[in-house]
This record gives sequence, C-alpha cells and structure tokens, in this order.
Amino acid sequence: MAKRLLLCAPTYFDVVDRKNPYMSGDFPVDRRKARFQWEGLCAALQKSGCEIETIDAVSDLEDMVFAANQVFVGYKEGLERFIVPSRMVYASRQREVPFYVEWFRKRGYKVINLELGDDCLEGHGDLLWHPDGSRIYAGYGFRSTRGGVEKFSTAMAKMGIPVFPLQLVDPFCYHLDTCFCPLNNDAVLICSSAYSSDALETLPKFWKRIHKLSAEEAHRFIGNGIVANGNYLTPYLTPNLQTILEQEGLTPVVVETTEFEKAGGSLFCMKAFLP
Repeated sequence: MAKRLLLCAPTYFDVVDRKNPYMSGDFPVDRRKARFQWEGLCAALQKSGCEIETIDAVSDLEDMVFAANQVFVGYKEGLERFIVPSRMVYASRQREVPFYVEWFRKRGYKVINLELGDDCLEGHGDLLWHPDGSRIYAGYGFRSTRGGVEKFSTAMAKMGIPVFPLQLVDPFCYHLDTCFCPLNNDAVLICSSAYSSDALETLPKFWKRIHKLSAEEAHRFIGNGIVANGNYLTPYLTPNLQTILEQEGLTPVVVETTEFEKAGGSLFCMKAFLP
C-alpha cells in the first residue's frame, strides 16, 4: 500500500522572526527557489511510491509549509482515525492549527482536544510513532513541554497506546524529528548529544540497532529524513549515513532543502503521514 502524505506549498514561506538557532535572518528566503525545492520533494515522494495530498497555504502564515507540527495524526487497529491539535509555542504558529484541524475534520478524523493550559505540544515535530504503531516517542524540552507530553500520554493511555518521553538538550535539535528517525521496526537513527542521559538509557529498550549521527550531521538535518518504500530521502549524504543506509537496505535519495533550512526545517518537517 502506498504511503499517503499531507503537504502544504510554500506560497507564503519566509523567515520573519527567530524561533530557533537556524533563523538568523541573515539570508533572505528565495521564494522561487523554495517552490522549486518543494516540488522536488513532491517528485521524490511520488517516485518513491507515495501519494500526496495538499492543504491550501494561508497568507501571513509563513511556517505553514512545515506540515508535521500542527496536529498529531493518530491511528490504531480497531480505533477510528484521530488527530490531537497542537498548542504551539509561538503565536504565529498557533494560528496555523485551526486550518489543519479543519482539513482533517472534513475528512472524517475524530478531533481529540487536550486541556493543555500553559503547556505546549507540537505534533509530529516531537511525537513520533514506532513504525509498527506499537508506541509513541515524545520529545520535550524546547517546544513541547514535559507537562504537555504527560497530558498527551494520559490521553493515549486510555486508547492503549504507550508514550515514552525523551528529553532534548541541544537547542539546534529543538524538535525530536531533527535527531530521531526510525528506519524500520528494529533500527533508529539518532544524534546522541541531543538527548539527556535518561533519554539515552531509554532507547535501547526498544531498538535492536541504534545508528548514530554526529552533531554536525544532525545540524544539517540528516536525521530529518523520510523513509518511503525502501528509500531514505535526505537533504545531504555523508559517508556515515551511506554506510548506515546500506546496512539497513535503504537507498539514499538526496532532496535539496536549503531554503527551508533557513527556518530550521527540512524534509520530515514538511509532511504529515496519513494513515
């Protein structure tokens, strides 16, 4: 079965403030080049056997292209499809959430609203499924808060889905999806220096093979790749990553994302998997 993904065109994409260390504003966004790179991602996904759906971009929502963050998309055998809306740290990103919620609502997804209060939860930036759907890994420390993760965990526990918190400590790896990429049910790609010691001790319980990226590789978004039908879409290919992918039987596909990296995002950030 083909993987289905939701993307948003970078019609209004820009860097207008500083939400993470990458967003210096020193290098203005080339919107034409960004569109070309986004279309390159779409083409690479389709060539990898994926089906793409899109949500309309909205003016003045410059980060809406990063479609992984606005909701958590849920699925489990015997349960209806559902979403958990995010509560984003930054006000400009909070305004994106209703548009995504409405997109999913119109397509029959159940909406599970959490009473997050002052806590934050940033969708698939910090909440990542194990490939077999057996559990969820939840990053916190920079965007999602520990309290937000705990409230999410409580809601998922009622549905029989365990959640395992992972504390992040590297501001350049401010979302879990920048330093944690499941390659298959047994192997994961991580950047060790992005985690607290407790988080690092948790991971071997769930993975037979833990492949490590250097901080330099992670800061180039090499761990922000997309696994799609035997391919690994990545913005860059290093000898280390090449060796890891060969060991896991994955073919590297390089997709340029230099414009989006100016905002602190790359390939995984730009899509949401649909069940």
